[in-house]
Amino acid sequence: MIRRSLLLLALLVPCLGACADDPSLGYSTSSTYDTGVRTVAVPIFENETFEYRLEAMLTEAIIKEIQQTTPWRVVSAGNADTTLIGTLTDADIRKTATKAGVGYAQEQSVELVVDFDWKDNRTGQTLVSRRQFAAAEIFAASLPVQERIEIGQHAAIQRLARDIVHELRSNW
Repeated sequence: MIRRSLLLLALLVPCLGACADDPSLGYSTSSTYDTGVRTVAVPIFENETFEYRLEAMLTEAIIKEIQQTTPWRVVSAGNADTTLIGTLTDADIRKTATKAGVGYAQEQSVELVVDFDWKDNRTGQTLVSRRQFAAAEIFAASLPVQERIEIGQHAAIQRLARDIVHELRSNW
């Protein structure tokens, strides 16, 4: 019984490896990021909201996400293959859950909205362009937790950074 299992496993393993990189099956183990791009510049996003320093925090989070999850290096604008530019267009707090009978918000969400463009500096072509791209995160503003709004803002910034970098993947 053990010999049959080992024989079956030995026969299936090469098939699994071959299937993993077969484009006709829709599976691949190769990177989903454009391998023609080596460097990205990320200038500080513009901020059209009244929320202080969110644009700097978002830009920093995007840079860290690029460094941690992509094969690209973040460099200055003059030396980059591509440039990611953006504008924070809205930062809003919404009530998501209220305590019955009292009417005050137990949970709130921070929603951030951006417009961004990723451009190839070598060709001038826009690789990705998104408008009204949003992310939101919930925080507990009321007792007993009493999380500060900065907790919600930080979480929303992290989610937005992950989502923006995810949008930079190749179309596959």
